[in-house]
Amino acid sequence: MLKRAFIVFAVAASLAWAQAPANGAAPVSNAAPAADERDNPPNPEKIRRSAEALQQMRQALKDVLTKLEEARNSRDVVKLNCVNEKLTQVKGLLRISELADVAMQEAIAKKEDSGALHEYTKVSIASTKVTQLRAEAEQCLGQLAFRTDENLAIDVEVPEDLPKGDPTAPDTPIRVDARPAPASSSL
Repeated sequence: MLKRAFIVFAVAASLAWAQAPANGAAPVSNAAPAADERDNPPNPEKIRRSAEALQQMRQALKDVLTKLEEARNSRDVVKLNCVNEKLTQVKGLLRISELADVAMQEAIAKKEDSGALHEYTKVSIASTKVTQLRAEAEQCLGQLAFRTDENLAIDVEVPEDLPKGDPTAPDTPIRVDARPAPASSSL
């Protein structure tokens, strides 16, 4: 779990680092201003969007916990393991996002725009991933289990017009005890 959280953090950090200019100059962008506004909103908007994303992630955590309870009640180990894996990932991403939100607010208070953008990007990426994990948890409950229950009983109805007997087991040959007379007298 810690390894996955580190990977998510590394991806978010690399994305934020790739967005920052190398020499400290203003970034050159060919994109429309609306795209820049969406990727790097003003600081009050970052705080609002981050809080909204955290709220959505907390709701997703509640939804996945509900799915976990459903999987437990169905007594299906495959479904339970699948949902539990998604739950673990959601918890890790939420924890990273909460820390990133606090760090973003500190960076905004210190007027460190690049740090604030970096932390905001982490929250945004985690929010997208949590939404995906919520959908995957729902799919976990829809999949068939590959394990059979020991108490499972199967009723088979045999049609009456089928031939009797087992076609794979031929009739036993007739045993001949006496040898017939030779067909030729030369023997």
